[in-house]
Amino acid sequence: MAQALIEALNLQVHYGGIAAVKGISFAVEQNEIVCLIGANGAGKTSTLKALARMIPSSGEIHYGSERIEGLPSHELIGKGLALVPEGRGVFARLTIAENLAMGAYHRRDTSAIAADLDRVYGLLPRLKERASQVAGTLSGGEQQMLAIGRALMGRPKLLLLDEPSMGLAPLMVEKVFEVIQAVAAEGMTILLVEQNARLALEVCSRGYVMESGLITLANTSAALLADSRVRAAYLGE
Repeated sequence: MAQALIEALNLQVHYGGIAAVKGISFAVEQNEIVCLIGANGAGKTSTLKALARMIPSSGEIHYGSERIEGLPSHELIGKGLALVPEGRGVFARLTIAENLAMGAYHRRDTSAIAADLDRVYGLLPRLKERASQVAGTLSGGEQQMLAIGRALMGRPKLLLLDEPSMGLAPLMVEKVFEVIQAVAAEGMTILLVEQNARLALEVCSRGYVMESGLITLANTSAALLADSRVRAAYLGE
């Protein structure tokens, strides 16, 4: 494998006596887009939250040349790791522009922030049209785009996306994934958790399948799309 931007070794997450993630190991290379698919309750979201240090975990997490499992989550923003959480989590009472500014709160490079804002508005023109609109009044798809845009304002090296299509109309899902592909084409490293397995595998180069807190399959997306087990369990075939 080429140089991994992030690698988990024997990652475990427990909620009391319940093991949500049962000692998994995986890696995502620089400039790669990888998906983590599986049913509800498989441990996908817990895995992302553990990587972002939002919940306690055990095992090792290597990010670049550094081990980060002992770091608080707020320090990872400045190191270039950003999470777009399930459910979007926008600041409902702030405007679109204010939400995007919050994504760059840790930065002091004013001219570069302005350039990144132009880039985000270029990727997501609907946000520019409604920059002064309060985020809580946006549709679910618009909020998802805002959450992605806010993360991009932090200029991340690694983008963790948790269920970006959840609850969205098909047309909006298509638009959100167009943005994800555009960001990936620019060289962004992405780890995508997505319940829509076909959609995830179609945009990613590799995938991991999680079941009951364990990784049970790992392969190229093309191989997983052709795998009879994946087709039966996740593609409805």
